[in-house]
Amino acid sequence: MKLSGNQLVIAAAIIISSTILAFAYKYKFRSTETIVVTGLAEKDFTSDQIVWKGSFNRYGMELKQAYASLKSDEAEIRNYLKSKGIPDSNIVFSSVDVQKSFDTRYDAQGRATGTFFTGYTLSGEVTVNAKDIVLVENVSRQVTELLQRGIEFNSRKPDYYYTRLNELKIDLLAKASQDARQRAETIAKNSGIGLGNLKKASMGVFQITGKNNNEEYSYGGSFNTTSKEKTASITLRVEYLAD
Repeated sequence: MKLSGNQLVIAAAIIISSTILAFAYKYKFRSTETIVVTGLAEKDFTSDQIVWKGSFNRYGMELKQAYASLKSDEAEIRNYLKSKGIPDSNIVFSSVDVQKSFDTRYDAQGRATGTFFTGYTLSGEVTVNAKDIVLVENVSRQVTELLQRGIEFNSRKPDYYYTRLNELKIDLLAKASQDARQRAETIAKNSGIGLGNLKKASMGVFQITGKNNNEEYSYGGSFNTTSKEKTASITLRVEYLAD
């Protein structure tokens, strides 16, 4: 059957339209394909800031006398720390905490008959915040010398911090991005497809744990302060278009 001119034009238009629709569908299908990977970056680092705290107490029936004794201890502690090489600007004393103590009286049958005042307990706290970690560590171990001076001093374990966390986080994000790209390229190559443009990226949890401590990761992000040597890690979820 011989087609007329108009019929040939219509047939050609149908073929062209079908071809365009097929390519459009194929492009749409391919454009919705994505490769999703998670990049990881870790870095070991050493803390550059130490915070060490200690508390001291005085007891007495008279508040004024107990307070004077506590302030005398504070002056003695300050002089001791300065003699060990800690600058006065790194030493901060808290306000005095005052607590009243009571005991309960009992009769012969073991029934409470009332309470009586047994004295005041006054407490103070000193905080040393410094860059010289080794110095403060040594002082925190030697501070029992204050007991020989009649001062009831309780030393806590130091906390360790890092003052350049923002720089560290940016560096880790760059490395996590590179790691994610390499993972995506490997998947694309093994799948026989190309790797297209970046579609979406979102930062995961930023963690700081003690180095070689087998410390558990936290869903909300852990922040270790007890270890001087630490490990920082970050994850980055990245989605690429398939090409």
